[in-house]
Amino acid sequence: MSITQLARAQVQALTPYQSARRIGGQGHIWLNANEAADSGEYRLDCSRLNRYPECQPPQVINAYAAYAGVSPEQVLVSRGGDEGIELLIRTFCEPGRDKILICTPTYGMYAISAETNGVGIVDVPLRADRQPDFDGIIKQLDQVKLVFLCSPNNPTGDLVDSAGLLRLLDAAKDRALVVVDEAYIEFCPESTQAGLLADYPQLVLIRTLSKAFGLAGIRCGFTLANPEVIGLLLKVIAPYPVPEPVAQIAAQALNEAGLATMRERVAEINTLKATLAEQLRQNAQIKDQVKEVFAPNGNYLLVRFAPGSHVFARMSQAGIILRDFASKPGLSDCIRITIGNSAEMDAVLQILQQEQ
Repeated sequence: MSITQLARAQVQALTPYQSARRIGGQGHIWLNANEAADSGEYRLDCSRLNRYPECQPPQVINAYAAYAGVSPEQVLVSRGGDEGIELLIRTFCEPGRDKILICTPTYGMYAISAETNGVGIVDVPLRADRQPDFDGIIKQLDQVKLVFLCSPNNPTGDLVDSAGLLRLLDAAKDRALVVVDEAYIEFCPESTQAGLLADYPQLVLIRTLSKAFGLAGIRCGFTLANPEVIGLLLKVIAPYPVPEPVAQIAAQALNEAGLATMRERVAEINTLKATLAEQLRQNAQIKDQVKEVFAPNGNYLLVRFAPGSHVFARMSQAGIILRDFASKPGLSDCIRITIGNSAEMDAVLQILQQEQ
């Protein structure tokens, strides 16, 4: 018997999430993981590194609560937003019995976390307008514990319709939790659903410092929910989920200067994104290669090229690594382009303008 046969059946059958680093590639311009082009400068105090860190560092919890406009009792900090997703599934879903609901195409870790934990998946695909099929989701509420929605959606960039979300929240009362993943909300902050948390205890939000804050490398995310949900998650989370250096950097990122830096970064990214979108639609040397530019609400653009495989190969040959979504439902010929710095965006446009 091989060692593999000793593993759980779900693990043996599992296809791991294809993160940007696992996919890899050869290049010098990395625009495939929705990372920021910079991280900023931070100071570390090493005097407490001999001590175990606090499970929920107050300086981080209080700072994020103030930033998000909620109470500290509504905040949980974890190892990236991914751990928040994992904790919700482990806390609310019985392996082999319960299910979550997703709306493909969307972020892949919802399904991976469910499969890893032996939890079933109900897929209600996005409608043709790329909005969740709220009628279809509501029909499934008695079959699922958690509904995952991503807003802005990764990879399409679309925002969840607020009226549809309210209808879903009303239907989900005492039946299921509705989890809205707001990893990219800083790029369109007026569209956050945080204002609904006080009135809808069945609503949960996922946040992160990985995108607009430029801190993907420290793995720091947040779950925003009513205190009862947070209390349950605290029963399941690891005893020391946030390393001391991570807590120090997160607290600095969330102070007045850190927030100002983040907002400057967001403004620059949004400007570069608008310029890229305009060039894709209007530039005479480029627009014939473009079938569709998707919603511009994150720090990326999803673009349907003609054909996508040729554009992806040309970029790769030039050392520009993008993310190919052609294998995902409804996303044939689609490539996601992370918005990098000005020089990186110029490099992308230069390749597109070259004779094919």
